[in-house]
Amino acid sequence: MYDVVIIGAGVIGGMVSRALSSYDLSVCLLEKENDVAMGATKANSAIVHAGFDAEEGSLKAKLNVEGANLMKEVAKELSVKYKNNGSIVVGFDSEDEKTIKKLYERGVKNGVKELKILSGDEAREIEPNLTKEVTIALYAPTAGIVCPYELTVASIGNAMDNGVELKRNFEVVDIKKGKDAYIVSSKEESVSAKYVVNCAGLYSDKIASMVGDNSITITPRRGEYILLDKECGALAKSTIFSCPTKMGKGILVSPTVDGNLLLGPTSENIQDKEDTSTTAKGLDDVIAGVKQKLNGVMINKSITSFTGLRAAGNTGDFIINAPVKNFINCAGIESPGLSSAPAIAKMVVSLLEKEGLTLTKKANYNPIRKHINFSTMTIEEKNEVIKKDKAYGKIVCRCECITEGEILEAIKSNPKPLDLDGVKRRTRSQMGRCQGGFCSPYIMELLAKEMGVSKTEITKKGKGSKMLVGTLKGDK
Repeated sequence: MYDVVIIGAGVIGGMVSRALSSYDLSVCLLEKENDVAMGATKANSAIVHAGFDAEEGSLKAKLNVEGANLMKEVAKELSVKYKNNGSIVVGFDSEDEKTIKKLYERGVKNGVKELKILSGDEAREIEPNLTKEVTIALYAPTAGIVCPYELTVASIGNAMDNGVELKRNFEVVDIKKGKDAYIVSSKEESVSAKYVVNCAGLYSDKIASMVGDNSITITPRRGEYILLDKECGALAKSTIFSCPTKMGKGILVSPTVDGNLLLGPTSENIQDKEDTSTTAKGLDDVIAGVKQKLNGVMINKSITSFTGLRAAGNTGDFIINAPVKNFINCAGIESPGLSSAPAIAKMVVSLLEKEGLTLTKKANYNPIRKHINFSTMTIEEKNEVIKKDKAYGKIVCRCECITEGEILEAIKSNPKPLDLDGVKRRTRSQMGRCQGGFCSPYIMELLAKEMGVSKTEITKKGKGSKMLVGTLKGDK
């Protein structure tokens, strides 16, 4: 029996597992997919919001500001790339001016520091490529960017290094309350725990209903994105927003921590929680929204487009509560969920303690996850690494200049990738212009060798996505 079972290995589940790993507890993290960070976490805007958008007094407002303040230190401990690049909300008319002034006032009340209202010309001094139609802007220098799936992999890896167990391909189909514990079951196996934390994202309403809580409704909100090549990365240094609406923060333009330029998302409520298709209309809307605010965007430099699904709850706020004894909900964690994740984890630990969980600090807890960020090193530093391990001198992914050493480190580190997309999220190999066209075969060889299986068993993203149907004579 575990002390705590966490359902869902996205950024929230990952942060909660890491927070709990600092105590003398037995913790198990359950994930229905073949890897972590496979839901809303893997496809979002990657923004660490300053905290001016959420309504004063809401959990979104409180946890956004607190989480954003924690993020830099968390990223440092986990060796995750983080940039404090600032954000700008741009306006074009008198209505936008009213909205921006309201956002400024709300941000001040929420405790956001250094907010400034700028004229269009002042905004163009910071972002020279803003269109001449921009007449007013809200500047938040405390905002940042981080890679959501890198953060999730690192937090779960650190949690596992500190004793947390991860079970993948464990889709929860039933939860029963026993005398002293919950019994959480998939079709193949069951685990028991004194406490359960529901971090199931789009399916958190379904999980809550299994313990009798039918108060939650989660609506998938589709957002389509376009990712531009790194040669476009210098077009904007800040994250550039439109004025927000009830459906979200609108089409944004943002650099990524790895130097690309991200455009999107759209915002559309749908019914299918698995529909991540892109549409011609959606991508056209992204392009139109971007060109309204930024000059020089070259859509022909797109290297991929994708869709993310946000878990929009029925309350308009994060749903973090204990509806029944020893069961914690973390539901409706849409934007600014990524920004809030470190603070949400602290809140969940506090709720568990109130429910009766005994928290004793672990004497040998290590919050540091060492990782060789080879791509950010100087030539001299890289040469020193190569002297110790020649694998770092062999380029496997030519588009992103990712080495065999980086891939092998990822394959051997918690949580180990079990498929090609897992390696991609950990190393950026297969993320460049060719989208894995050249490097995938060799990465398959490295994966197969580490896992002790044939290359025919290697998949792109788990069940139903095998890359090979067989082998030629003499091959393995």
